[in-house]
Amino acid sequence: MSAKEEIRQLADFVRSRIIGQESLINRLLIALLADGHLLVEGAPGLAKTRAIKVLGEGLEGDFHRIQFTPDLLPADLTGTEIYRPQDGTFQFQQGPLFHNLVLADEINRAPAKVQSALLEAMAERQITVGRKTWHLPELFLVMATQNPIEQEGTYTLPDAQLDRFLMHVRITYPEAHEEKAILALARAEGHRRLQQAPAATPKISQQTIFAARDEVLDIYMGENLEAYLIQLVLATRNPGAYGKELAQWIQYGASPRATIYLDRCARAHAWLAGRDYVGPEDVQAVAHDVIRHRLILNYEAEAEGVTADTVIAELIARIAVP
Repeated sequence: MSAKEEIRQLADFVRSRIIGQESLINRLLIALLADGHLLVEGAPGLAKTRAIKVLGEGLEGDFHRIQFTPDLLPADLTGTEIYRPQDGTFQFQQGPLFHNLVLADEINRAPAKVQSALLEAMAERQITVGRKTWHLPELFLVMATQNPIEQEGTYTLPDAQLDRFLMHVRITYPEAHEEKAILALARAEGHRRLQQAPAATPKISQQTIFAARDEVLDIYMGENLEAYLIQLVLATRNPGAYGKELAQWIQYGASPRATIYLDRCARAHAWLAGRDYVGPEDVQAVAHDVIRHRLILNYEAEAEGVTADTVIAELIARIAVP
């Protein structure tokens, strides 16, 4: 079985367990294929935790959930050295970051020193404790969540850490027919728990994931489309060329990392759609999620109620499509 067929089976498995969040499932698979991390924002109860947990059930790897709180310490993430009196040595006890899939629940509730420990893990795929550096697994994905409703007792994520996330995904409530399907699924799962019947779960090897990543990187992208992708990111740094009001709204544009991630995500989006080439629709489909958290708007934009999504939509509308 090819890597594409196995990934398709994984997607079908996740969709059978997560209803009404098609966008979140798609972005999770893109993050897996593009080798990046995900920041998800949505109200409580929208299956954010469940989504990555189900994804972990379909992979050969381990999953760990970390509940971020104001009293969390860096050692609670990275691990710590424990003194062993019997031989007078220190032994390193690995923390929860040494897992393949990590859910950082309500990441904005932890103070800056904890966020910086997570930043090193996300950016360098390593953890430094004392004088030693420990490398993380090759398959390593962090999905962080934020609750947009409660802002009391939270710490704003620094721009350096936001830039490390591949995408910033916003999810909404499901439709009425999806809610009905969720009810049926919850009842079926309740019956299975009562009967203690083990559910058959497909397990995809990590080598399949790495093979799929190679295929994604090799997918064809024309030079004119690559120029369009670059122009889209450069327009956030020089918005005056596309409209006076855009220049009044944007304080800082997207970094070169946005170009790299937009390229990877567009390729992964096309690959998941079953195409062997990248089209303009692939770039536009992921542009909002890739650029949204990298734009810094000024006070004029906030006063006028202009959001990053509004700015990105305007840029997409004004830049010529190849």
